[in-house]
Amino acid sequence: MSSAATSVMIVGGGTAGHVLPGVAIGKALVRRGYLAESIHFVGSERGVERTLVPEAGFGLTVLPGRGIQRRLTRENLGAVAGLVRAFAVSFSLLRAHRPSVVVALGGYASVPAGLWAVLLRVPVVVAEQNAVPGLANRLIGRFAKVCAVSFDGTDLPRAVWTGNPVRPEVLAVGSTESGRAVAREKLGADPKRHLVVVFGGSLGARTINDAVVGSLASLGDRDDLEIRHIIGHRDFADVSARVFSETLTGLSYTPVEYESDMATVYEAADLVVCRSGATSCAELAVTGTPSVLVPLPGAPGDHQTANARALERAGGAELLADSIFDSQLFIDTVLRLLSEPNILQSMSVGARRIARPDAAEALADLVELHGSLQ
Repeated sequence: MSSAATSVMIVGGGTAGHVLPGVAIGKALVRRGYLAESIHFVGSERGVERTLVPEAGFGLTVLPGRGIQRRLTRENLGAVAGLVRAFAVSFSLLRAHRPSVVVALGGYASVPAGLWAVLLRVPVVVAEQNAVPGLANRLIGRFAKVCAVSFDGTDLPRAVWTGNPVRPEVLAVGSTESGRAVAREKLGADPKRHLVVVFGGSLGARTINDAVVGSLASLGDRDDLEIRHIIGHRDFADVSARVFSETLTGLSYTPVEYESDMATVYEAADLVVCRSGATSCAELAVTGTPSVLVPLPGAPGDHQTANARALERAGGAELLADSIFDSQLFIDTVLRLLSEPNILQSMSVGARRIARPDAAEALADLVELHGSLQ
């Protein structure tokens, strides 16, 4: 199909939290009969979209450059030059593809492509993943036809609560009575033990990792508990070396560098301890997984704390600040929650209260409506 036949251009990315919702929107449109070739992504040359988008079957153009840091640095000189080139490439893309609608996901690439869409009078739909909007979406959102938000009450113009799209395999969690038993067997987890899963993203979360490792000696004789610790690429070698010296007489502890099958993890877990990125919160909500959330300190706009508070207010999670999170607090919180099955059940119900399993379809509705695609 020629570039002139592009119906939808999805712009932005950089992180999986930005890219995966865009892929979910694209797949929802394909299910409605649109050709994958009519949906084109625009991302950054440094972002994970370089892998995730082609794997999903969509075309991708990457823009040169990188985001400008919010302080005076030498790197910003090169970043400005890259941004100028990105604006030039974006203009050419919009003129060549002539999309009926542009979907802005946030991140570096959404700024030049989104602003050119506004100037060329192409309808723009913003898709914001976090409870506190990012800088790019706050800028583009001023001119957008509609801003789809993942958390009710997010401060963007013309906001519509759609929820944050998650992967189909995650949506399927809990759909069968035997799901948990099958998932635990797949993970090699003991069905007679409480299973606590800990993770902090692909790189890992040092505070959380340190708390888990520091707890092992105290929990070592617990024969009713299993911890599956998804450490992350950055810290795996160091954490593995530290754990090797621990003597565990009862506790089942499984260190994992990276986990690609999160659907199985959610299906199997009694409790999750993790950061509160947008994708994690959306997945915890739709799967009804009780959680302890430790927001990443220093996240732009402190959006991870805002994400966590939304789940906490619904009764689906406990929020613990990174500054106070240590091994003793990890032990006390986990053992307290596991000792009260009624609390865990209540947390599961609370998490589902703010879930939007139909998020991808709701976003596809907005894209069709404002792009006059129907």
